[in-house]
Parts: sequence; structure tokens; C-alpha cells
Amino acid sequence: MAKCEETINTLPAPSFILDTVCAQLQEHRVLVGEVQSYGERKTSVETAAMRLSELSRKEDCDVVQNLIMTVRDRYKKLLQHSTDRGKTLEDVKRHAKQFNESWHLLVDWMTEVEQTLDTHKEIAVSQEEIKQQLAEQKEFQKLLRSKRPMYEACLKSGRSLQEKAQSPEDTQHLENMVSELRDSWDTISGKSSERQHKLEEALLFSGRFTDALQALNDWLYRAEPQLAEDVPVCGEKDLVNNLIDKHKVFQREFGKRASCIRTLKRSVRDLTRSSTADARWLQEQMEELEGRWEAVCKLSVSRQTRLEAALQQAEEFDGMVHSFLDHLSDVERVLKYGVLPEEEEALLAFRTCHQESMSSLNAQQTALENIHKLGEEILSSCHPDSVITIKSWISITKTRYEEVQTWAKQQAERIQTTLSALEAEREEIQRLLDWISSAEESLNLKEQEPLPEDLELTADLITQHTDFMIEMKGKVPEIENATKSCKHKLVPKQQVSPSRKAPAKRRGTAKPPPSVPLPLEKLDPQTPMMSQLVSQWRKLWLLAHGRQSRLEEHLQRLKELEEFANFDFNFWRKRYMQWISHLKSRILDVFRSIDRDQDGRITHKEFIDSVLASKFPTNSLEMTAVANIFDVNGDGFIDYYEFVSALHPSRDPYRKTIDADQINEEVSRQVSQCNCPKRYQVEQISANRYRFGDSQQLRMVRILRSTLMVRVGGGWTALDEFLVKNDPCRVKGRTNLKIKEKYLSPDVFEASGRRGSAKGLTVSRSNSSLSLYSSASAPSSPLTRKALLRRSFSGERCIRPRSSIAALGSDHFSADIDSPSPTEEAERPPT
Repeated sequence: MAKCEETINTLPAPSFILDTVCAQLQEHRVLVGEVQSYGERKTSVETAAMRLSELSRKEDCDVVQNLIMTVRDRYKKLLQHSTDRGKTLEDVKRHAKQFNESWHLLVDWMTEVEQTLDTHKEIAVSQEEIKQQLAEQKEFQKLLRSKRPMYEACLKSGRSLQEKAQSPEDTQHLENMVSELRDSWDTISGKSSERQHKLEEALLFSGRFTDALQALNDWLYRAEPQLAEDVPVCGEKDLVNNLIDKHKVFQREFGKRASCIRTLKRSVRDLTRSSTADARWLQEQMEELEGRWEAVCKLSVSRQTRLEAALQQAEEFDGMVHSFLDHLSDVERVLKYGVLPEEEEALLAFRTCHQESMSSLNAQQTALENIHKLGEEILSSCHPDSVITIKSWISITKTRYEEVQTWAKQQAERIQTTLSALEAEREEIQRLLDWISSAEESLNLKEQEPLPEDLELTADLITQHTDFMIEMKGKVPEIENATKSCKHKLVPKQQVSPSRKAPAKRRGTAKPPPSVPLPLEKLDPQTPMMSQLVSQWRKLWLLAHGRQSRLEEHLQRLKELEEFANFDFNFWRKRYMQWISHLKSRILDVFRSIDRDQDGRITHKEFIDSVLASKFPTNSLEMTAVANIFDVNGDGFIDYYEFVSALHPSRDPYRKTIDADQINEEVSRQVSQCNCPKRYQVEQISANRYRFGDSQQLRMVRILRSTLMVRVGGGWTALDEFLVKNDPCRVKGRTNLKIKEKYLSPDVFEASGRRGSAKGLTVSRSNSSLSLYSSASAPSSPLTRKALLRRSFSGERCIRPRSSIAALGSDHFSADIDSPSPTEEAERPPT
């Protein structure tokens, strides 16, 4: 397309020579075919761009679309340029063809006529033949006069093409053609007049004096009306030039007939001397001829003078009209296509230029009046063929002046309207600046006052500030209307490379508070006053939102303090456990969701931020107190066991250990009362789970109201009752004497007593008691052996290794919510 555009721009102007313009048109058709052939390539490029856009990023799609739009626009302009040149060439070819055909017809006809005139130069001798030749010459004169309109039209067309031609070769060629046409016509006219003069002289010398005198009188009769004073000769320049050319031809013919007049005078003198009969009549005819000749001569001179004056008048009118229209075009170009500037200083300078243009336009009023006056003067004695042309020029000048004057008035109105709008905008901006300054001063004074510690006063301050915010937001349409003339900044899209992505959020980092959207951020003010308005409005906007945030935070803090005064951790814990139960989650899942790095412990900030972000109904003060309660050892971290013990005091793992020791001691005490020769076996398998006797069934043992209970079937039984039923030495109502002697003999009792004392009356423990409850589900600690605090009933603290509570696995705590706690279950009456 660049090559084709360059080719079109370097093409020569259309030629007004028929052969040349036909060649140019043929070359242009080849170029148009080439341009149209590239339409298929453009379509393929658009198809490829469409497929590429489907597979590309949005930024790349924008680039591709911009490129395609550029290609379409350039191709469209290329087609338009080629089409316009084609139309211009066709129009030039049509005019050149019309002129060329007319020119060839006239030149061929004149060449043939000239050859005919050259072949018929001989003048007949007899009077009859001379009369016949004179009649034929008169017919030829009529034919020549009938061809004159065609000649004048062709001559005018050639001059028009000559004025439009741009190349010197075309101008010279057209000038040669016009000159050849004019010379040929003048030659034919001269030869025709000369032949007629010779025929008239021959007729005179042949003795036909009366016929010659009548022919001369007839010619003078025909010429006299055309030269009359009342025949209008004014008009446009081309018409006056044609009239001058005609009159020159007449003057040449008139000069040639002067010899005929002299010959007639001699003949009349000779005839009056020789014959007195017709002398008086001949003398009267000759005097009449001489009088008419003198009159025609005077009329010819007068017409020449009037034609010269008409030509001067026509040239003056033509110059005034074209100068007037050119000046109007210059003024119109400034008024119609001048863009109003947006800045006030530039607009004032533009108004000054416009006023100068208006002064120049008003000065043209005199020129228009002169044109109309001269036009009316020409119309008073205008040739009929030029009346329409002169009237059209007068109408065109008047219409153009009114049109340009209308444009000038509209431009003046637009300038005045724009200046008024700028003045109103300046006043509006000043009013907004005053309001912003007063509002900013009021806010600064309020900011200097300390915030009250009373909820009602703080609520009143928030209400007042809310009213101010409503008033400020009501000013937003006014601000937008005042800044609508500002241009928008071009913010390029920033692409973040994968290697420069933002780092992952670290532990303990809180989500930043939402920033206040900055108003008028994309505006680019051009004037200092507009910049001041935008900057002060942004400052007031941020100041108002900042105060609103501080008041809301202060009110929230006061409410939290009021609520925190009646804070009950047990009530908070129950609400939190209910909330976890509503989510159908486990405590382990909640802890793991907070512990992002899975190191088995969380910071106070992580715990507080997580609970506040989970939409659990609480506040930061409560959460600070809760975090301190959760952190038993005060090391700044909350591990899983502290988390569970705080949420389940009855399932405190340290408390579990103490209960298990008490159960073990109580079971040992009860078993030590066995008197059987073979002591009743009780084996502890795991925490609170024992195997009694030879049975393989495990039974759960718990403390209920200071009573040790054993799980039997679907209910609970006291340990002493269970031993009475299962320990052989405690079975009541047995009558088997052998059994009594076997188990209750004094020897056996003493032996068993010695064995029991030797064993220390202890309950045996299984080596695999920890294998049933794995600690894999509990969060691991980064410490190899973390020191934990264990609380005893006496309030003393001792260090207990973590391995002693490793039995608290997922099976034990998975039922924290669904299964009742030991204390709650113990409070139920046994079945």
C-alpha cells in the first residue's frame, strides 16, 4: 500500500489532450485492478488476525485490532484516491473528446470549403452566370453564418480547457488548436467576402449597374440594423470578445467594399455625361447610397467605441467578482474551519483574529455594492445572450457574502458563548474553591478537638459528619460538571512478569484496610485554577473519609470497651464452640486452618486475625483477652494442646492425666482387698480402659461424683459392686464347701497375703497401652521435646514431657463436639 500510495501521489495531473488522457486512463485501470487484487490479501490478513485474536492475550488483541484498523483505513483511502482519480480522468476525457470532435468537424468542413473556394476562383463573363454565382455566394454566406454558433462554442470550450490545463505541453497544444481553428475560420470568412466583392465588381463591370447598385444597397441594409446604436453590446468578457471579433470581420469586409463605392461613383459620372435621360435618377440613387454608406461607416466606428467600452467594463466586472469571491473564500476558510481553542488566552487571541476578519468582511460590503452597481449598469445595455450570466454572477456574489456573513456571525456567537461559559466556569470553580476551603478549615478545627469518651457524644459527632459527607457527595456532580473539560490521562497497562510477582503472604501479616478511592484520579487539568480545584477536592475527600474512619473506629472501640466490661470467657467459649459445631468442623481443622505454616503453634496475631476474619461475632478487645487466656505458658504462642484445653476445660490433657492416676490408684486399692489365693487380675490397657479377670473385653472406668464407675453393657456400675459380682472372694451366697476351703483357708490367705504384699498390690499395665491411640493426628511441634505445664489439684506446676500426653489422638478429640464430655457424662444418672 505504501508503494501504491507513492505511485498515486507521483502520477501527473490529468492531461486535456485526448490521446494522452486515454493513455492515462488505461494506466489507471491497470492500477485499479492491482489495488482490487490486493483486497483478497487484505481479507486473508483479517482472517489471520481474527484467529490470532482468539488465541492471544487482551493486550495483544488490542495491538492486532489496531493494526487491522490501520490496514482497513489505508486500503479504504487508497480505493478512494484511485476512484477519485478515475472519475477525474473520465470527466477530463469526456470534455477533451467533445472539444476534439467539434474541432475536427469544423476544421474538416473549413478545409473542404477552402478547397471549394480555391477551385471556384474564376468569375463568369456573362451577366446571367455572374448573377448565378452571386446567388450561390449568398447561400454560402448563410451557411457560414449558421456554422458560427458551433464555431463559437468550440472556441469557448477550447479556451476553457486551456485555462484548466496544468502542464505547459497541454496549454501549448490547446493554444495551437484554438489558433488553428480561429485562423481557418478567418480565412474562410475572408475568402468568402473577397469572392463576393469580386462578383459584385464583375457584375458592375459587365454593365449591370442597376444590379450592382442593388446588391450594394442590400448589403448596407443588412449591416445597418446590426450597427444600430440601440443594439446592446455589453455583457460578460467572452461575449464582448466575440462581438469584437465579429465587428473586426465586418470592418474588413466594409473596407473591401469601399472600392465598389468608388467604382460606382465613376460609373455614375460617366453615365450622366453620356446620357441625360436617367442621369437624375442615377444621381439620386448614388446620393442615397453614399448617405447610407456614411451612416454605416459612422455606426461602425460608434460600435467599435461601444465595444471597447463594453470590454473594459466586462473586464472590470470580471476582476471585481473574482477578487471578491477569492477574498470571501479566504475569510470563509478561517471562519468555517477554524477550531475554537479551549484555553481562555488562546480564545481571546482567536476572538481578536475573528474581529479582524469581520472588519475585512464588512469592508467587502462596499465591493459588493460596487459589483451590484456595475452589474446593473451592464444589464441596462446587456446583450441578450449575456443577461443570465451577469444576473447569476450578481446573485452568486450576494449569496456568498450572506453565507460568509452568516458563518461569521455564528462564529462570533460561538466565541461569545465559549467566553461566557469560561467565565461561568471560573465563577463556579471559585465558588467550589471557597466552599472547599471553608469545609477544610472546619474539618481541621474539628480534628484538633479531642474525641469524647462518651458513646452518645461520639454518635452525635458521627451524625454531624455523616450530614457533612452527604453534603460533600452532593457536590460531586458540580465538581464533575466543572471538570468535564479536563482531559483524561493515558494510563498504560502494566504487565507483571511471572518472575516479578508479589511474594506470598507471610505469617502474621494482616490484610491491609481498603483504601479510599481517590476522586478525579484520571483527570489531567490544564489550567492552574482547575489544578487547584482538583488537588483541593482530593485533599478534602481524603480528609473527610479519614475523619469518618477515625470516628467509626473510636465508636467501635467505645462499644468494645463497654462490651468488654462484662466479658465472660466461658460464655465466649460456648458461643465459639457452637459456631464451630454449626460449621460442622473439628477443633483440629480450625487449628490447622489458622496454622498456615503447620508448625504446631500460632501467634496471638494469627489467632486474632483469623477469628475476626471468620465473621464470628466478637471484637479485638475480646480476642486479645482470649488469646492471653489461651496462651497458658505466656510464651507468645498458642499450641494445639493449649488451644484444646482452653476450649474443653473438662478435656484438659493435664486434667486427664490426673484423673487417670486417681483411677489407677483407686482400682489398685479396690483390687488389693481381694482375698483369693490367686489374686483377681486387673490389667490397664490404656487410659481409663482396663481388662478385668480372664475376660478379653475392655471396660471403661471413670470417676462420677467421687465414685469410680465401670461401663457394663449400656450402663454404669460402681467398681466395688462390679468386683463383688466378679471377684470370686467377694461373691455372696456360695455354698460350695470345697470352693470355700480352697479359697478361704487361713494358709492360703496368709500365703496370698504374703504374695500380695510382695507384689505391692499394684495393677499391671500393658506395654502396648499407647499403641491404640496414635498421636499422628495431633499437630507436631518444631521442638524436639517441648516443655508443657501440668496443673495438679494443689495448684503446683510441674514439667511433664510431651510424650506423656501423646495418647491424645484424633480418635479422642474427633468426638469433642458429638460425644459428651466425661464430666457431662458423669453427671448423668447411671442406668
